Amino acid sequence: MTNQDRSPEVPDRLQPAGLRSWWVATGVAAVVAASLAGLVMGPASLGVGEVLRELVDGLPLVDVDSGLGVRQKAIIWEIRLPRVVLGLMVGAMLGTAGGAYQGVFRNPLADPYLLGVAAGAGFGATTAIVAGLGDGIGVFDAVPMMAFAGALAAVALTYLVGSAGGRLDPVTSLILAGVAVASFFTAVQTFVQQRNSETIRQVYFFVLGQLRTAGWNEVLLITPYVVVCLTIILLVRRRMDALGVGDEEAGSLGLDVRRVRLVTVLAASLGTAAVVSVSGLIGFVGIIVPHTIRLLFGSSYRVILPLTVLFGGAFMVAADLVARLALQPAEIPIGVVTAFLGAPFFVLILRTTRGTR
Repeated sequence: MTNQDRSPEVPDRLQPAGLRSWWVATGVAAVVAASLAGLVMGPASLGVGEVLRELVDGLPLVDVDSGLGVRQKAIIWEIRLPRVVLGLMVGAMLGTAGGAYQGVFRNPLADPYLLGVAAGAGFGATTAIVAGLGDGIGVFDAVPMMAFAGALAAVALTYLVGSAGGRLDPVTSLILAGVAVASFFTAVQTFVQQRNSETIRQVYFFVLGQLRTAGWNEVLLITPYVVVCLTIILLVRRRMDALGVGDEEAGSLGLDVRRVRLVTVLAASLGTAAVVSVSGLIGFVGIIVPHTIRLLFGSSYRVILPLTVLFGGAFMVAADLVARLALQPAEIPIGVVTAFLGAPFFVLILRTTRGTR
């Protein structure tokens, strides 16, 4: 490892091994394999070679005959490819946000919904559905707009409550505030649902998560948020290893702990709010993916976060494929699939953490 790879705030004894090229290659291979499976498999089965030729034909200045009909091409470009891309973005953001939360809060069980994002988004979406505002498309659909606004409001309220923690440790104060705010928004959402029982089915459809798309609208809607937030998190990942030794020692090394934590939490929360607004509340991704990478490739956030972007996207596309195919022609909410995987994984993490301590 060269001197240029080292963060100036972190001494040699805190510098873990860097990211290896074959690890990145493995992540890219996982993304390609999951994406190709998502394009090929479905009610209308398509050949791998045909799909690949059609994708190549879509490149500028390239003309290749894929052998597919107009209907089959429409399935690829207007249904499956937008859904695969949306899955990659949602999985990458949720997984990376979970890893970032675990780093800044020094809590292996932290997830992207720690500060009330899920509860706020659920309340916002419920309000829009109850008001009958969910018939728009893309940027004109009030459900994702209200879900996004609700998620941001919950995070802002969490910060306001957490900043009044007095003598409590800042991390503890913020986590407790997140629990309180999440409970409040969940209670209000439940009250609204009970007063409008005819909309419960639509609300639960959002709460359980879904990646259904209306073309490319949802992808275009969240792309700016995901790109910016992921970039910010990856830029500060080197400093998260220093946070692991504690705020006081990290501060003595010249690290602005408060600034790093604030920037990371804001980026993770904003990105989570954006993807949740279009995908619903898909749980456990922020726990399963970062911890799997931690077990396989090491505990450095220099390694965990970049790989989480890749493996998180691949995991989400694979989970969505299971949701689509398990009970054809019906579709299982993707949140149910991730919960089936996440619940036992959560127990494993608890046991591993206890054993380590």
